[in-house]
Amino acid sequence: MKNLVILGGGYGGVNILQNLIEHNLPEDLYITMIDRNPYHSIKTEFYTIAAGTSADKDVRMDFPEHDKVSYVFNEITKIDTDKQQIVLQERGEPLPYDYLIIGLGCEDNYHGIEGAGEFTESVQTFNRARHAGMAIGNLSAYGKATIVGAGLSGIEVAAEIRESRPDLNIRLLDRGNTVLKAFDRKIQNYVADWFMKNDIEVVHGAKVEYVEKDGVCDNGICYVNDVTIWTAGVRPNYLVRELPLEQDEQEKIIVNDFYQVPEQPNIYVVGDCASSEHSPSAQLARQQGEQIADVLDAVLKGKKPKKPGNLKLKGTLGSLGSSEGFGEMMSQSMVGYIPRLAKSGVLWLNKRH
Repeated sequence: MKNLVILGGGYGGVNILQNLIEHNLPEDLYITMIDRNPYHSIKTEFYTIAAGTSADKDVRMDFPEHDKVSYVFNEITKIDTDKQQIVLQERGEPLPYDYLIIGLGCEDNYHGIEGAGEFTESVQTFNRARHAGMAIGNLSAYGKATIVGAGLSGIEVAAEIRESRPDLNIRLLDRGNTVLKAFDRKIQNYVADWFMKNDIEVVHGAKVEYVEKDGVCDNGICYVNDVTIWTAGVRPNYLVRELPLEQDEQEKIIVNDFYQVPEQPNIYVVGDCASSEHSPSAQLARQQGEQIADVLDAVLKGKKPKKPGNLKLKGTLGSLGSSEGFGEMMSQSMVGYIPRLAKSGVLWLNKRH
């Protein structure tokens, strides 16, 4: 039997698994997926957990079932590419593999800022988003919450907290001169106006120097607050960064056109861990997952795989609470109710798929 091990049950890993099942698995193949949680979590909605506007069950789904697929719910302590095995926290014997898929996602990048890792909340994992939700939910009236980072995650977290807790004082620290610098001016202005109307303070030109238990110090000014949420950048999972494999300047593993590690082509990398010209996103991981499944299906059946085509990303959608949003769809910038409705529709379709 050949053992295919999938590390991570996120968007990329689950899409690979689902597509392989649909291709009909070879008789001599067995698949093991390893994840810390016994469910697939919808990471794009973790901001609602942090804000307390969604229940846990609303942002998780069951993994697909198949008689040739098993699951190990555990923490990975080491990926041993020399011995081709995975070392787990609560398992005596390492798990061997013939083929490996690395889809462990990302974690916060604190950029070496003192206290950031210790004193901030996060939305990068289900457990940490849940912890952030408890911290926000337990604030007394008129408590102070600061979000560091004004990209898509920071914007959605700040807006959702405002909808959940109208009483709180919310501040957003943005290192640039405008929020959502990756989007066009129409969207930037719309979001800035929304924040102004909804009494969310935005501090531009922020340069966080250090973080303390009760505050954030920026450009010589220390803002006293009760909860600080970090959304100022990500980096690949630390297990991936430790691998003796070639990485790009963002610490992502360099792969060939077939998503294989050139020096070890039985290892495939997907999503936030794989070097790519595109920014990390759930959409990117899903599309890569579909292509990797096609490549693997051919390889496992002894055929020469076709080179995957160019990825065609459809755009980005973001929410401002439950009734407004923004996005770029088919090269068109949209704001207001329509992009928010579109985002809800995408979530609905993904859950039913």
